[in-house]
Parts: sequence; structure tokens; C-alpha cells
Amino acid sequence: MLSGMHEHDGPLTRLRRGHEQSVLELLRKQGPLSRAELRIRSGLSRTTLHDIVAGLVGSGAVVASTPQVETRKRGRPVEKLSLNPAAGEAVGIDFARRAVHVAAVNFAHEVVGSASESHAPDLSWPERVALAERLLDALATGPPDADAGDADGQGRPLGVHLDALTAIGVGVVGPIADPGSEHAHAQGIDGLPDLLRKRFGAPVLLDNNTRLAALAEAVWGAAADSSDVLYLRLSHGVGGGLVVGGALHRGRYGLSGEFGHITVDPMGRTCECGGTGCLETRASLDAVLYRYRESGGRAQDLAAFLEAVAAAEPTALQVLERVGSDVGGVLAAVCHVVGAGVIVVGGELTEAGPALLDPVERALRRHLMPMAHHHVDLRRATLGEAGSALGGIALVLHESPLLTQYPRPVPEEHA
Repeated sequence: MLSGMHEHDGPLTRLRRGHEQSVLELLRKQGPLSRAELRIRSGLSRTTLHDIVAGLVGSGAVVASTPQVETRKRGRPVEKLSLNPAAGEAVGIDFARRAVHVAAVNFAHEVVGSASESHAPDLSWPERVALAERLLDALATGPPDADAGDADGQGRPLGVHLDALTAIGVGVVGPIADPGSEHAHAQGIDGLPDLLRKRFGAPVLLDNNTRLAALAEAVWGAAADSSDVLYLRLSHGVGGGLVVGGALHRGRYGLSGEFGHITVDPMGRTCECGGTGCLETRASLDAVLYRYRESGGRAQDLAAFLEAVAAAEPTALQVLERVGSDVGGVLAAVCHVVGAGVIVVGGELTEAGPALLDPVERALRRHLMPMAHHHVDLRRATLGEAGSALGGIALVLHESPLLTQYPRPVPEEHA
């Protein structure tokens, strides 16, 4: 059962949910704990904690066990509580512009598999869904992810069990109306949630994929230690997300994080949004390659361009200097509005490394107010291609305080 999927949502239910989330978060971050350790760390009373733990154990979310000891000591062994990896699994799917990325975690928030595959930009939605299904089937039947280990500690292989899904979190390109809801929709993808539900037999929650990447970086990635985060992704499109005061900011009509459509050059190229000189016309992958070839460069794709950067080709470095200047100026302007403490930059273009990030840093410092210089930390994203899919999983789990301002998912029988 998804945390937050309650038929009644009164003050007492919200209070209990908050206590449950506190206990689950402690077990997730610190591993197995005794009841006494949980009581100290959570600040809950003995009676309240007993009630919360009983409910979590009864639902199967938490398991109790007695650790084995080498030598017998006086008194009864202390029982430890831990998250139950077998309680269920959540799947995230990122339908990017030219690729599908999938990831799966168990209830203990352990990543049990991830996979990606590129496709033509004009691939139909049924074909994209079929591709996602093939990737997930491969995770379910193939060898476990190398980073996840061989077993879950109890002898069970760490594979994806599609029959154990609680829900699917899905990221798509573009603004999303009513994000985080079974009723979410976006232009051009009507029918996608129904198609996914029929394929996987589980509820589907939808959101903008760059906003989900921001959520993932704030939960598991580069910004897990900050409550005010600005995330920017430089890919085939340019977008991002905001974490403000510890909550993922969704904005009105799902338009939060559209940094790619901030005007950089009023006399510049026309953007697909209808504007002129947007950051996306200067810092998306196609725009960077266009600027590079316009300056005499010969690379026809990103891989060749990155090779030119690695070889310190002057034309490639000059292009990234200009791109970094554009990006840094936009980031500084957004920082002045929201007061972000951490800026995370992700996307394929960041594979250029310091050749891109150093110019971004210089422009950022140049445009920031002096008093903000020591309060803003620029970081590279750490989750790679799986970022948005992992953000979809965080949306599904719906336990993170980062999602407190999102609409609560509604069980399918009550939708």
C-alpha cells in the first residue's frame, strides 16, 4: 500500500502518517534499530512508538529480528527493527525525448535494477511503452544489476518482481497538469497512463521528468544534504526543478522548473515554445552542436563533440565557455529569486566536465550578489541516466517530506 493512500485524510491521520514516515526514514538511513534507539532518535513517546511500530510490522513494511551473537550474554537479545525489502517494489520510467530509462527499488529503497535504451524521436507511445516493458522484463528475468549485489541478505536474488509492484512513477517531457496524480496529463500524451496501467496492472503517477530528476538528486543524489536546491538538466531539452524549504515545488499548472525558456538573447533564435533566444536555443545538445559547427567545428554528434573537448580543441572549448556563461547567468538570476543553497547541473552535456562546469561557475559568481557567493554550492548530478526514473520511484513511495505540497495519490478504487 502506498504511504499516503488513505481514504480519510484528517488531522489524526496526517499526524500518524508523519510518525510512520519518521520511523521509516530513520530505518532507511540508519539501518536496523532497536525500539529504544528508535524512541531516542524519533522523539516519540513509548506508547506512540509502540503503536506505530505495531502497525508497520502488521502491514509488512517493517520486520523484527534478533541478531545472532557470537557469544551468549546475560539477558534476552535485543530485537532489531528494519525495513522489509520484500514488502513490495516500485518502478520508475522516464520517457525522455529520445530514450526510455527504467529503474526499480524495493521497499527498503534499495535499487534492484536499472536499464536504458535509445530510440528515434518519432517513436509512438505504444512502442515506447512496449520498450519500457521489455527493459523491465529483462531486469526481471536477467542477472541482477551489478551495483545491487547478488542477493538481499536472505538468499533471494535481487531481481525485479513485476508481480510485486505497488505503483509506477512516470516522467515525461513538458508541463504536467495535476502532477503526482492518477489524473495527471500533459499535451500529446493523453491515454498514456491508461496504456501503462493495462500493461503493468498497477496505478500510474505522472510528472515532468526533469522535475523528477531534481527530486531524485534531492533524495538520493548530489543534493541530499540540502533543503533548498536548484536543479538544471542540459540535454536534448533544457529544464529543471526546485526544492524550496525542503519541498519539491510544483508550481501552477505544472510549469515550475522551465528554466530552458528564460530569455537569454532577445535577438536570438526562435524557440519551439514560441519565444525568442531562450536558454534552450543556446544550451540544449542540438543548440551546442549548432553553435560549434557555426564556429567551424566538424563534430556531427555529441560523442564527437565530447572527444573534441577532451582533446582541448580551442573551438569546442570556446563554445562551452559561451554556453557556460549563458547557463551561469540564468542560474544566478533564479538563485536571487528562490535563494537556493545548492545548484545541481545534470544531463549529457555535463559529460564535458570542467570544460563546461568551470565557465558555469565563473558566470554564476560574476552575476550573484556578493553576499550570496559563500552560500551557493555548484555540484554535478550524480545519478546519471536513471535520475528521472528514480524520481518517479520517489513519487510513488510518497514518503519523502520533499513531496509534502504534492497532491496525495488516490487509490484506483477511489479514483
